[in-house]
Amino acid sequence: MLGKTAGGLYWMFRFLERAENTARLLEAGFRIALTRSTDAESEWKSVIVTLAAQQGFEAKHDTYDSAHVINYLLRDADNPSSVLSVVKSARDNARLVRTALTSEVWMSVNETWMLLSDILKNQVRDVDLPEVLSTIRQQAALVRGSLNGTMLRKDTYHFCQIGIHIERIDNTSRIIDVKYHSLLPASSFVGGKLDNVQWETLLRSVSAHRSFRWAVEDGFTGPAIASFLILDRRLPRSLTFCIDEIVANLGQLEQSYGERVMCHDQADRLLKRFNNRDISTIFDEGLHEFISSIIHDTANLGYQIEQDYRFNI
Repeated sequence: MLGKTAGGLYWMFRFLERAENTARLLEAGFRIALTRSTDAESEWKSVIVTLAAQQGFEAKHDTYDSAHVINYLLRDADNPSSVLSVVKSARDNARLVRTALTSEVWMSVNETWMLLSDILKNQVRDVDLPEVLSTIRQQAALVRGSLNGTMLRKDTYHFCQIGIHIERIDNTSRIIDVKYHSLLPASSFVGGKLDNVQWETLLRSVSAHRSFRWAVEDGFTGPAIASFLILDRRLPRSLTFCIDEIVANLGQLEQSYGERVMCHDQADRLLKRFNNRDISTIFDEGLHEFISSIIHDTANLGYQIEQDYRFNI
């Protein structure tokens, strides 16, 4: 496969995953802001910080009110990671690799672009936000369903899956790093039972609320939630699940091409950081320090994948 084709597939699904992740974070911020009559602005700021968009946002706005944050993250053309921007980029990449996609995948991406460009052409009001965010999530699920239901399990599929899970591990890591500490009122509360509403909102931001109730018996405690989001291999958005998927799909590429390249070893080293761990050892290491290093190593892995598979050639 040409490197540009591989890169187009990889980035198409990274961008679509980013759009859905942004929608989920906005939904979580909206829910928490509704419960905070005196400090809603701090929650909206945490959404911007989680998405690493603080510098760009503050260059345009002085306050973190809901209207500015919602507009910036959903439809601002100056924000390269706004939902409208990344969905356009996903569609542009889909056009680039059109011959590598099934008609169902292409049509679902194109439909997503047309639908979202229509509903985001004007400022989104607070009252309309839940419906808009729901539409973004549904369209992302539609594209993934088309991918999983129609694409051959060969190199094209594996590059798509790697893109999805590189983006997802970065997003979940940022949510854990920012949200976990913003929800802890003081260090003395670590390990204790906290406000269920806010912890439930954190879980909802990664589509893990009901799964946590099914899978974990410890209740809504900080260590239980952190362990679930970092180490539970049953959760599709946990860090361990994501790196497992990256390693597995890189392994398929190694078999297909008969070549092992540097990114395979990097992915294996990243996976070893999660194997045979429990949350207490991560807390001993320092949760922020651990998550920050995972974000850094994931970014390096993404860069190495681009180099090894010559995305720019």
